[in-house]
Amino acid sequence: MKFELPDELIFIKNSKAVQKKSSTLMTGKVCVITGATSGVGLEAAKRLARGGAHLVMICRNKQKSEDVSKKIWNDYKISADIVIADFRNLDEVRTAADIILKNHKKIDVLINNSGIHSTVPVFTREGFELVFCVNHLASFLLTHLLLNRLKDSAPARIIQINSEGHRFGGLDINDINWKKRRYNGYRSYGASKTAQLLTVWEFAERLNGTNVTINAMHPGDVKTNIGNNNGWFYRMFNRFLIRPLLKDPVMSGEAIYYLASAPEMEHTSGRFFNLTIDEKPASHALDRNLGERIWNLSMKMTGLADN
Repeated sequence: MKFELPDELIFIKNSKAVQKKSSTLMTGKVCVITGATSGVGLEAAKRLARGGAHLVMICRNKQKSEDVSKKIWNDYKISADIVIADFRNLDEVRTAADIILKNHKKIDVLINNSGIHSTVPVFTREGFELVFCVNHLASFLLTHLLLNRLKDSAPARIIQINSEGHRFGGLDINDINWKKRRYNGYRSYGASKTAQLLTVWEFAERLNGTNVTINAMHPGDVKTNIGNNNGWFYRMFNRFLIRPLLKDPVMSGEAIYYLASAPEMEHTSGRFFNLTIDEKPASHALDRNLGERIWNLSMKMTGLADN
């Protein structure tokens, strides 16, 4: 009898599978990408530039983003516009969206890549738990603010860089900001990624018939700078014990390019991919009743419910 992994563990098999690639050019396409100065975002930006796409990078660090923009121009002769925004501050997300809408008459692809992991509870100026704000609320808000431009530019695609970390769980709609529970960094991360996945299904349903698709993807077990905001012990643990086991994020850039450009992906929406392999998420991330509640709460927390 052939042994089959249960759904909960199928990600192990998928992570080792041969991944799909796309050679379709993206010349003339405008791609907005967040967190493009290192790791997954940087490799995605480089691959998109190699494919001819015009980049709009939303980054936190001005110097790093300017260095990346110069490198992309030198290597690919592709311009990469820079918009500075710290996703810990939702007002800066709103300002970034305004700048993009003012300067770009079309958006073909939106890639929400910015992410953070914290081992201790940190709260934003608005009182939101930091990881939930950066990983979910900021991308949720940015997507909403750019949505009409994406619809006007259709066919268009939205890619949420999610994580197998959603399987950690941790999402409690009655304690989003971890005021009632003992904080756990892995479950906080899992909560943010679960919320993002739950709203992907809601976005997909609302975008049905618009020719705008939205999908989520795990970018692979690759080397990134996520977590470098934590203390020295975590950074040393990550550097010497975790990073040596991880892969080159070039594979992530290739997978994101496939999802952004492949013709066969044009009408695929509301799916979760392990790199380029269609995969079933954890059951708690498929609860549509919870998804509707998270959608409404996210609308309220980002101020969108007041518009």
